[in-house]
Amino acid sequence: MELWVNRPHDGLVQSLTSMEQLRAGNLGRRIGQLLIGLFAFGWSMAMMVRADLGLNPWDVFHQGLTRFVPLSFGTVTIVVGALLLCLWIPLRQWPGLGTVLNVVLVGLSADLGLVVIDEYASLLPRVGLLLGGVVLNGLATAMYIGSHLGPGPRDGLTTGLVRASGRSLRLVRTVVEATVLAVGWLLGGTIGVGTVLYALAIGPLWQFFLPRVEAPLNLSVGSPPPPTHPGRP
Repeated sequence: MELWVNRPHDGLVQSLTSMEQLRAGNLGRRIGQLLIGLFAFGWSMAMMVRADLGLNPWDVFHQGLTRFVPLSFGTVTIVVGALLLCLWIPLRQWPGLGTVLNVVLVGLSADLGLVVIDEYASLLPRVGLLLGGVVLNGLATAMYIGSHLGPGPRDGLTTGLVRASGRSLRLVRTVVEATVLAVGWLLGGTIGVGTVLYALAIGPLWQFFLPRVEAPLNLSVGSPPPPTHPGRP
C-alpha cells in the first residue's frame, strides 16, 4: 500500500509504503494521534446516530444492515471494514497499521458511544449532537490522516479503484458513496439534513484541521508523483 503525504517544508508529496510509514519517525506521537483520532471518529458516528437527523453515506449503509442482521451498529462497521479489506487484494492494496486499527477501533468506539450517549426526543439537543458529531468527525479524520499510518478500509478501496480505473478520485468517490447511500437507504438507513450537512462540511472541516494536527515526518526528498489524498475511515 502506498500513502501520499504532504511535505511541510516544500509542499510536495511523496509515496510511502506500509513499512516506510513506520520508519518515517515520530512514531510515538503518530500512533497516539491515530488512536485518539480513531476513537473520536467512532464517537462522532454515535453522536450522529443518536441525533437521528441523517448519517453519512457509509453509516446509512451500516445502519441499514443492522435491521437485517443480529449485530450492533459498531459490529456491522467492523465486519464491513474487514470485508472491504478483502477487496483490496485484487486492487493490489496492502493495509498499514492505521488500516488494521481502523477496522476494529472505530466500531468499538461507536458502540461505546451508543451506550453512553442518551437518546433525545426534542429537536434542540439532537441538533447539538449532529453539529458536534460533524465537527468532531472532521477533526478525527484530520487526526488519523495526519498520523500517516495508512488509510481506512473505505478510503483504500476508493484509492485502489482510482488506480485500477484511471478515473479521478472525485468521480470514483462520488460513485462509491452514492452507491452505498442508495443501498443503505433501501435497507432502512437514516437519510436527512445530517446527510447533506456532512457532505457539504466534512471536506472543508478536515482540510481546516489537517495542517493543525499533521504529524511531521522524516522523509527524504525525491521526485514527487501525482498527488492524491484519503478522506474517510
